Amino acid sequence: MLNKSTLYVVATPIGNLNDISLRALDVLAKVDVVAAEHTQISGHLFAAHTISTKLISLHQHNETIVSSKILALLNSGKNVALVTDAGTPAISDPGAILVQRVREHGYSIIPIPGANAAICALSASGITNPHFLFYGFLPTKTGLRKRTLIELKPQLYTLIFYEAPHRILECITDMIEVFGPQRELTIARELTKLFETIHRGTLKEAYSWLQEDTNQQKGEFVLLLSGAETTDKSEISEHAEHTLKCLLIELPLKQAVKLTTEITGENKNSLYQLALKLKNAPCSE
Repeated sequence: MLNKSTLYVVATPIGNLNDISLRALDVLAKVDVVAAEHTQISGHLFAAHTISTKLISLHQHNETIVSSKILALLNSGKNVALVTDAGTPAISDPGAILVQRVREHGYSIIPIPGANAAICALSASGITNPHFLFYGFLPTKTGLRKRTLIELKPQLYTLIFYEAPHRILECITDMIEVFGPQRELTIARELTKLFETIHRGTLKEAYSWLQEDTNQQKGEFVLLLSGAETTDKSEISEHAEHTLKCLLIELPLKQAVKLTTEITGENKNSLYQLALKLKNAPCSE
């Protein structure tokens, strides 16, 4: 028996249609309406499991409008389930706006856990670092993507990204430029599907591996990049110190620290402490 006026956030398979829980199937069959990212894709899942619940479309372009319609359904005592094309809703997929609005209006929200591509890839990677940072999709434009990677460079955690097939080579090219060719990368492609592939090596090896076989450039990607090696964050390279000194001559302290962090990828807090000491120091040649 389901609760009245409740939004169920339901995880669905990321590829293999059998990767769905009994609880999820029960909820999807019993709610009054299911809001799906693409009704045709969810329709295949429903057909495979003989579910006939009404589907409505909720995606990134109509989420605000459809959220109002769903609130009206909840207000009338109906139950609604939210699904995305694959995996858990509202994580690099539509749904967060709906969940936020439903919560603001005081209705119950119940998550139904299940498949998630990032955790699936991490579990099969063999990475021993117990900590990770899930970023999701990087910016699509090269300049902004590089700036984002530079900001992430000092992180000690495994970095997890999603990437589309048409950007995979340029994304790894930018990673090589920012992190160097020897950072370790695990590529998880087409997880749970027929051509599932998990490849681990350096960034340089990963790029060559993709280039050698264009078939490996197809599908949906999860990228797991090893974190920075543990170092004393108080240690600052000569290059960073020189850059900071030069910028302090022309710029306010905070701006000089910000730019030095972006240029060198070194720890912002350590650079800030150094800037306090070097604020009036001349630029050394």
